[in-house]
Amino acid sequence: MSDIKHPAVQQDIKISCLDPWGRTVEVPTTLGYRENDPYAVSLTFHSGGGDVEWVVSRTLMLQGLSAPAGEGDVKIYPSIDEDAKAVAVFDFSSPDGRLIATADSSEVQTFLGKSFAAVPVGSEGQHMDLDGLIADLLGSSFDAE
Repeated sequence: MSDIKHPAVQQDIKISCLDPWGRTVEVPTTLGYRENDPYAVSLTFHSGGGDVEWVVSRTLMLQGLSAPAGEGDVKIYPSIDEDAKAVAVFDFSSPDGRLIATADSSEVQTFLGKSFAAVPVGSEGQHMDLDGLIADLLGSSFDAE
């Protein structure tokens, strides 16, 4: 299994976001996938104020490339940008605010293809350390007492 700190698949992309004044800002972003967390994909936004990481379902990201997907804090849906290129729209909400960002669909598809090569659909359970997860959960609950 991969070390939790080192993604098995990593890809740098640019995500376009709107700033508070309505201007488009390109944000360098790293997509990451770890074999030991096989259902999740991370998006790490790199900015001058520090990195911000969101973790989303790999399946949600795949579904969002072809049809609206997601409920709650993360929604992903297909669209077309002003240059008539296919993009994936990421709609993130939190108590601190909302961010709507777009990424080139082909870059997201390339990344997901690499993640599915690393861990094919249906084999995710073979890559999880359930004993370790349970130990972590039990250890956390005892520490909180």
